[in-house]
Amino acid sequence: MRFDPVAFVEQHGVVLASARGPVPNLAEALAGEPIRGSWWGHARGREIFAALEALAESDDVRCFRLVDGKLTFVHRRLWPALIRLVDELGRERLTAVAQKHTPSGAHRNITTPFARWVTPELKRAARRLSIEEARAQLGTW
Repeated sequence: MRFDPVAFVEQHGVVLASARGPVPNLAEALAGEPIRGSWWGHARGREIFAALEALAESDDVRCFRLVDGKLTFVHRRLWPALIRLVDELGRERLTAVAQKHTPSGAHRNITTPFARWVTPELKRAARRLSIEEARAQLGTW
């Protein structure tokens, strides 16, 4: 069975890219085992890279430095909950992060401030949630 990174993030809602923490980790889920050191050196490193690229290109997933300041993917179904909790989480943690590749092959982070990625529709959906509902949707981390 082929690993679908977008479906993985949809299922779990909040997923770390490769760091260990209180939520699932995409790299280790794809590898099927704990990874020691960098995932680049793992036998499935190319697949992990492709999965991270697929998430970067997905309109259903956004990346933030949310959980413990680490790269964290969040599925669109939870964006209203993030917006509802902006005062608790902080706008800085809700700055969207995208990695782009330069022609030289280097990676460059492109950031989109909270106010620029939040649409009026998302704001309306967030207002319909209570603080407690938003916390329950995001889980504890």
